[in-house]
Amino acid sequence: MREHILGLTKKLVVVESTDEKKEKLQEVIDICVKELGEYTIEMFNQNGHPSILAYVGKQRPTQFDVIFNAHLDVVSAQASQFTPVEKGDKLYGRGVSDMKAAAAVELLAFKDVAKSISRPVALQLVTDEEIGGYDGTNLQIKEGVRTPFVIAGEPTDFGVGQKAKGVIWMNVRTKGTVAHGAYQWKGTNAILKMNKAINSIEMEFPVLLKEEWKTTINIAKVETSNTTYNKVPDNCLMKLDIRYIPEDWKTIKPKIEKMLEGFELEFLEFEPPQVTKETNPYFQQLLASIEHVTSKKADVIVKHGSSDVRHFSRVDGEGVEFGPIGAGLHSDDEWVDIKSLDTYYDILASFLKNLK
Repeated sequence: MREHILGLTKKLVVVESTDEKKEKLQEVIDICVKELGEYTIEMFNQNGHPSILAYVGKQRPTQFDVIFNAHLDVVSAQASQFTPVEKGDKLYGRGVSDMKAAAAVELLAFKDVAKSISRPVALQLVTDEEIGGYDGTNLQIKEGVRTPFVIAGEPTDFGVGQKAKGVIWMNVRTKGTVAHGAYQWKGTNAILKMNKAINSIEMEFPVLLKEEWKTTINIAKVETSNTTYNKVPDNCLMKLDIRYIPEDWKTIKPKIEKMLEGFELEFLEFEPPQVTKETNPYFQQLLASIEHVTSKKADVIVKHGSSDVRHFSRVDGEGVEFGPIGAGLHSDDEWVDIKSLDTYYDILASFLKNLK
């Protein structure tokens, strides 16, 4: 099984499936479709982002018990990173950790087990997670795909991501009055007005100096259209990246609006958090399968980033991020532990076989 996993992973890695190369997104999907020839495969495409849904039977069920979700798109990298390299117990290359190795394992576990069980399960492969997942997972949900439990093979070192933060992207704007820089009393500096907003953010959401499960606000950019030295700027734009814990889901927007009262606010994205109840039977079955295969209790963890699991939150679905051991995602030294892929396969296969 290891050679099959490695072989498929390497086939996926050599495809430069970045968003800038739409033809490569289709190429990486085609590799997976070829592997899944014996299954029913629904194909989707929006804005040049292909995705598939594979399952047993001629007609899609109203709801799947479980969906394995994986993305095949990666962030850009040096050309050499698209040549996978084995070094000892590690496989290096763009996307091996995030998350083509996990995608290969999810595909093979699904392929080997799905037809032998009575429960409806599916494999969902997308090519746009790195840019938000709106044309892949979210599109399929709009087309009626439903499940009470999804497993996204994001890198977690076998931790089970029960919770993940929601995301807000927003703009804050201030307006001033233009004037000559030598006569500043005749104008109103929009940047100084923005400084009040920055101070409020620092007071209410201080920068974390260590990992904590708290809502954070990252000031991503502050800019003005002014390009000269001798002018009082009459406009300023601040871009914010807010990662909020599930406990703040209902209160974060009004809190921000109150904190930044008097400023012009534009909410661009308001993505839900991921929250899975501990009593979810599929969650409990996954924990049991991990313990059965590894002889260790699974670590239940929280995730500060987000994944495509969040899209199912809008339709009352739950799920987790769960993936093999690796590191260096989005870096020049991205790797996955080869032995962990065998374990990952055994866990997922065990999980499917024990669905009730």
